Amino acid sequence: MNQAPRIVIVGAGPAGVRAAQALVEAGVRPILVDEGQRDGGQIYRRQPAGFRRSYAKIYGSEAAKAAALHSSFDTLRERVDYRDRTLAWNVTANALHTTRDGTAVTLPFDALIVCAGATDRLMPLPGWQRAGCYSLGAAQIALKAQACAIGTRTVFLGSGPLLYLVASQYLRAGANVAAVLDTAPAAGARAALAILRARPRLALRGLGMMWSLRRAGVPVLQGVRPLAIDGDTARGVSSVRVLDGRGHERCFEADAVALGWHLRPETQLADLARCEFDFEPASRQWLPRIDADGRSSTKGIYLAGDGTRILGADGAEAAGRLAALAAMVDLGHASGAQSYANEAAQLRHALRTMDRFRAGLVQAFPWPHEHAASLPDETVVCRCETVTAGELRRCVNELGSRELNRAKAFSRVGMGRCQGRYCGHAGAEIVAAAAGVSIESVGRLRAQAPVKPLLMNTPEVEG
Repeated sequence: MNQAPRIVIVGAGPAGVRAAQALVEAGVRPILVDEGQRDGGQIYRRQPAGFRRSYAKIYGSEAAKAAALHSSFDTLRERVDYRDRTLAWNVTANALHTTRDGTAVTLPFDALIVCAGATDRLMPLPGWQRAGCYSLGAAQIALKAQACAIGTRTVFLGSGPLLYLVASQYLRAGANVAAVLDTAPAAGARAALAILRARPRLALRGLGMMWSLRRAGVPVLQGVRPLAIDGDTARGVSSVRVLDGRGHERCFEADAVALGWHLRPETQLADLARCEFDFEPASRQWLPRIDADGRSSTKGIYLAGDGTRILGADGAEAAGRLAALAAMVDLGHASGAQSYANEAAQLRHALRTMDRFRAGLVQAFPWPHEHAASLPDETVVCRCETVTAGELRRCVNELGSRELNRAKAFSRVGMGRCQGRYCGHAGAEIVAAAAGVSIESVGRLRAQAPVKPLLMNTPEVEG
């Protein structure tokens, strides 16, 4: 090419940093936009300026990897057009729309690498709208960014590796962990053991977290069925009730609850870019279609990291680098093409290994879809719009809504501030169960711009 390609990266987590690094090494100066105040993403979120906690204190067993990623970014900092505190809110033909400090900026691009990361996958239960209920990610942010716990006595409820990771981080920080309540049965983890051996060190690290919690006297229950989060409007959460694996009701006093059932990719920008999606039966969710290098179905759009597949930080780093190299190949960049020829096969092999591990995690920590189908009618499903499970069932039974977006039109589920990030998956399960159809047939909530709220009078410029 006669001039350097204009490549924009969304997200300064592991995938975005490694994508930027690959581009800089090839002589390309990318634009890197990120909502955060500092780089690192969620998993390697940096502490605010002025905080002096050690890496070991914040990141535990991942301290060395966090330090390496931060060091890489510090080295790149002057060779990228880094735009922190910037929301990417829409994608149109060859243009990314962003906003920062009340000014909207349109960024034309030759290639867009979306490394949007993931958010908690949440399952409603009675009382989860009470004060004191947080997602696991929010609980982790409080600890990393503010050095505080979300409560004086916290219950961790859900399933997946993040459940044990955040609970362990709270325990190590000296917080009071009242219980860790996992909806996945222990038998599921044993059945998935052969697949989890794809990354034995990571599997052993997870078992070590469980062991450390139990050794500290924290009740760790597997195979639970959530019943309710009790409390009242004035005081918020007071306790959590579940049925244990033997069907006995257990109650744990708490003033805070951290909820999460593994993670869900942030796919809104991919949707707005008109990328095609495929349904994955094992995890019961729609995922963007990509090839082995991270190319989406839309020309010029590349997807990497947990915003596409939940492969963890190591997988995100490999995917981000590979997507950047693929973008340079497609744009005819000679130096990038040479790096692609040297590295692509090894990066693809690493990602295949990590994807096998992901399949094991899906099997070991299944999404409890049957719980959504049996939620009491009065349970709030969409916290933004206060839409209940009964209202969604009424949309099906009285209004003929056998598709999720039709139910959205009638009930406003998914129309609030979170745009369905919290309620979309559970809402789909409720509609499917009420209609007696497959979860795949009800579809998914389609993204709308802006993907997050912004001021209506925001002036827009090209930059």
